[in-house]
Amino acid sequence: MNNLNVSLIQANLHWEQIDANLAMFEEKIWSIDKTDLIVLPEMFTSGFSMNPESLAEPPGGKTFRWMRQMAGQKQAAIVGSYIVKEKNSFYNRLHFVYPDGSSQHYDKKHLFNLADEGENYTAGSERLIVTYKGWRICPLICYDLRFPVWARSQKSKERPYEYDLLLYVANWPDTRVNAWDTLLAARAIENLSYTVGVNRIGVDASKKSYNGHTAAYSALGKQLAFSSAEEIMNVELLAQELLDYREKFPFQLDADGFDLK
Repeated sequence: MNNLNVSLIQANLHWEQIDANLAMFEEKIWSIDKTDLIVLPEMFTSGFSMNPESLAEPPGGKTFRWMRQMAGQKQAAIVGSYIVKEKNSFYNRLHFVYPDGSSQHYDKKHLFNLADEGENYTAGSERLIVTYKGWRICPLICYDLRFPVWARSQKSKERPYEYDLLLYVANWPDTRVNAWDTLLAARAIENLSYTVGVNRIGVDASKKSYNGHTAAYSALGKQLAFSSAEEIMNVELLAQELLDYREKFPFQLDADGFDLK
């Protein structure tokens, strides 16, 4: 487990324009010199749209092929969510694509019903833990941030810490951004884990405004990166610092056991 270099891309999305968003993110990705992991926002090809019929792609479709291409060319993993149709259901699906082209995916569990997401998409039911460069990473999506049990690092006989990096991709509006800031730091502290949240900026077609606040936090809850502008932030996550902190303050050993249902 060596240090992990993570690039957080905060951007103003083109509303429901897949090709325009792919072109925009491709240009941004090519501007990154060297990194291990590239993180894009939630629904990065469309914005937070409730029109999946016209935007959904099949598994392995255009956006997935683009992610594979970017990961291979930059020799970095890439993660973000977009709209997928599978077996007549629509999903807000996050893909974690490795540099070798292999991938894993996670379907958003907590659908934001205040915006009718539950009426238009099918909820996922399983968490995902990926292993990459010796790090165990738990990727989640936006509204999942409000539900600490879903994100809770579960201890086992084999390991007290289920993951080392908790990662959120989001379209989180500015009217509730204080909750975003607070909960990202809280998830880091309670799980003794690095925590990263990548949001978008701009205004979408429903007139919702986004001011970003993309950020990274250490296991102590210390802010390592933050921005409310359209930019790429590069942050280095220090493996030994995390291991030393966990050894000095092994709070997870006293954590409650539980089952997710």
